[in-house]
Amino acid sequence: MRNAVLIARAKSMRTAPSEPEQRMWLALRAARFAGVKFRRQKVIGPFIVDFASRVPMLVVEIDGDTHAERTIEDDDRSRFLEQQGYRVIRYTNHEVMTNLEGVLTHLAGVVATAPLPTLSPEGERAL
Repeated sequence: MRNAVLIARAKSMRTAPSEPEQRMWLALRAARFAGVKFRRQKVIGPFIVDFASRVPMLVVEIDGDTHAERTIEDDDRSRFLEQQGYRVIRYTNHEVMTNLEGVLTHLAGVVATAPLPTLSPEGERAL
């Protein structure tokens, strides 16, 4: 039953994002933010994250008021995503709505200091 509720909520968020998510998406979409390609509402394992990029491996979550009551679930979720190689960055709805420029400046710093992807020794450049 709980999974059905989560799936219905996720579908609703895809078609009608919250205003903070909409504002953030307008700043991130189409690789216009620091040349990073973000995807919105990306499925990673059992979770749907707000925004994710593969290079760098980064998840950006916009947390509403309900997240204050769900710290254990959020910690478990972040731990899983980090085990998949993602760095998880969280901002609140309030931060996005009142200081989007500051949020984007912080995120630009995170992107600039993200570790470079590890290339396979047997990749294209191998001799």
